[in-house]
Amino acid sequence: MQEGPTTVFGGTGFLGRAIVRELVEAGRAVRIAARHPRLPDWREPGDRIESVACDIRDESQVAAALEGSVAAINAVGLYVERRRAGLTFTTIHAEGAGRLARLAREAGIVRLVHVSGIGTSADSPSAYVRARAAGEDAVLEAMPKAILLRPSVLFGPDDALLANLAQLVRLPLVPLFGRGATRLQPVHVDDVARAAVRLSGSRPVTRRLFELGGPEILSYRELVQRVAAQLERHPRLVPLPFLAWRLAAALLSPLPSPPLTRDQVLLMQRDNLADPDAGGFADLGIVPRTLHDSLPRCLGGG
Repeated sequence: MQEGPTTVFGGTGFLGRAIVRELVEAGRAVRIAARHPRLPDWREPGDRIESVACDIRDESQVAAALEGSVAAINAVGLYVERRRAGLTFTTIHAEGAGRLARLAREAGIVRLVHVSGIGTSADSPSAYVRARAAGEDAVLEAMPKAILLRPSVLFGPDDALLANLAQLVRLPLVPLFGRGATRLQPVHVDDVARAAVRLSGSRPVTRRLFELGGPEILSYRELVQRVAAQLERHPRLVPLPFLAWRLAAALLSPLPSPPLTRDQVLLMQRDNLADPDAGGFADLGIVPRTLHDSLPRCLGGG
C-alpha cells in the first residue's frame, strides 16, 4: 500500500517549488496546496503529484488539503502586505500558521515542518518578524512536536536576491544599506528544500529547531561585490544611511507592490546568521553548496 501524500502549502513559491521537486525525487507522493495551484512543467509519467486550491486563511480549504496526508510542510510566505485583500503578516504568518498546525493535529498528522526565518522575535520593530514569531508560537501550541525550520536568506536560479543585485550592479552607482556591513549567510534553496524533505520523513529527529545558513558568511558589501565580479561589472558602492532607506520605503509604501518596504529595511539592519546551537545541515547529513560555486549557474554566466 502506497503512503499518502506530503502536502506542501505554498508549493508554488520559490522554496515551495524546490521542496516539491525534492519530494518527488525522493519517491514520495506530493500534494501542492496554493491559492493559485499549478503542476510543475518538469513532472513525468509516474510522478505522484497533485495540486489543490487552498488559501491558508480558509479553514475548510486547509482541512481538505490535509485530508489523507502523512506529513505537511508550511512554506507559505508573504513579504509585502496587501491589506485591502486581507493579506497581512498576521493573517498569513501568525493566524494561518496556527490554523494549519491545529488542523494537521486534528487530522492525525504528526509530521509537520513549519518554515519560518532566522531572527524571529516578538520584540522586533519589524511587523514581519513579529508575525513570524507569533506563528511559531501558534504552531507549537497546536503541535508541540512540530519542527521549526529557519533558513537564512535564500538564493538559487531565478531567485529575487541575486536577480535584483544583478540589475543593481549594472548601474554606475550602487547604494549600500548603511556601510554594507550587515552579515548574511546565503543558503541555496535546494539545500533548504532537501532539509525540509528529510525532516518531514518517517525517520524521527530529536531536535525541533533548525537554523540553516550556507557555508559562507558575507557582508552585504561583499555579496554585491561577488555578484559584480561574476558579471564583470565595476560599479561604485556608495554607503547610504538607514534613515534614507526608511524614508525611501515610506515614500514607496502607497504603491500596490512597492520595491522596498519598511520591514525589508529593518531586516537589513541586523545580521542574518544561523545559531550554531540550533540544529543544522550537519545533523541532517547535508553538505550545503557555496555561493561561490553556485553564482555562475544562478546568474547565467553574465
